[in-house]
Amino acid sequence: MALKKSRPRSGRERRGSERAEARLSMRVDAGAIAGTTKIVTESQNVSASGVYCHASHYLAPLSRVQLTLVLPRVPGGSGPAQELLKCDGIVVRCNHRAGERGETPYELACMFAGLDAVARGRLEEFVTWRNLQSLRAALAAPPAARRAVAAKPGGRKPAGRAAGPKPAAARAVRAASARGTGARAGRAKRAGRTSR
Repeated sequence: MALKKSRPRSGRERRGSERAEARLSMRVDAGAIAGTTKIVTESQNVSASGVYCHASHYLAPLSRVQLTLVLPRVPGGSGPAQELLKCDGIVVRCNHRAGERGETPYELACMFAGLDAVARGRLEEFVTWRNLQSLRAALAAPPAARRAVAAKPGGRKPAGRAAGPKPAAARAVRAASARGTGARAGRAKRAGRTSR
């Protein structure tokens, strides 16, 4: 009996951990892969399960790498101002960035492997703090800036009146108010008849 292949749902988030946009200094140690020992770069986003960055060299998916991230201390947290977070990683994907000819022409996504509970907790704390900072900044932005962000493709549309033709009830109310007192008098007269 043949089994049907299930296709992944488009638009659905497959990550199990919340992620945050963050530019953290980092290093990917790929060993002898592609003749490269170390790729020094900057993360684009990070979560407790992995990191996404731009890379100077192609790394084959499922390659094992060593990852080092410079994680800043969350305000009010304990510990040093910066912490080096080191762990093993597995390359999830490495794609060429369309139209990119600079020093980092590849998009690299790595999953953390063997991350201990303390390091995972620090990452989760940092991601939560970073997302709260982004939310506060968005709420503090002037209304025009919020509308511009919401109008971007993929952004949510601002709340307000629905665009398009007005419903018949709204047109009737507007027409009645335009007629003025004659309409009010007519309604009062009809109301008087029904109360008898």
